[in-house]
Amino acid sequence: MSQSPRGLPPNRARDGAPNVLFIILDDSGLGQLGCYGSPISTPNVDALAADGLRYNNMHTTALCSPTRSCFITGRNHHSNGMSCITEGSTGYPGGNGNIPFENGMLSEILVQNGYNTYALGKWHLTPAEQTSAAGPYDRWPLGRGFERYFGFLGGDTHQYYPESKYFQLKRAGRGPVEIQIDGRIIITEEAERDWRKVMEIETARRRLERRK
Repeated sequence: MSQSPRGLPPNRARDGAPNVLFIILDDSGLGQLGCYGSPISTPNVDALAADGLRYNNMHTTALCSPTRSCFITGRNHHSNGMSCITEGSTGYPGGNGNIPFENGMLSEILVQNGYNTYALGKWHLTPAEQTSAAGPYDRWPLGRGFERYFGFLGGDTHQYYPESKYFQLKRAGRGPVEIQIDGRIIITEEAERDWRKVMEIETARRRLERRK
């Protein structure tokens, strides 16, 4: 279609459209930010604050997943099914850990308006039982509007030896999703159900690591 005289123009953000950057820090508050008088040096955050707005009246849900869901959807955490962290989800309404797809994420809105979207670091917005290599993937970052993602899906991971919790995801147009676990295993949508093969590869890798 793009090569046709009648083809639709590519979906790109308008000229001069601003970059959008969200930074979410766990277990931190005004006492950890230099721009609010903290003795901790945070020069990069201070530079962003100096060129923007600083708020002094805010509300958080005091937990990782609920706060993140509020930020990225603009909705109350109970409306997002996130009354608790994803590992503490229940089967009850408002607490099942599944953000409804009708609760659009900022990433989904931006990508529909021609932006390129990238997520980095901790995700913690997918139910724990849906974060294995077997999927499903529709509540992973690439299923919710991000075109690329590098990080870990759960609430925490080892900072030096993250094992199989780091995922590099990318999507080429509407093609298959490429998944790299620790840079060693690559799975496509065609193989997402072949979990036995994945587990065999992962088990062999861990045995080799233990021999080192």
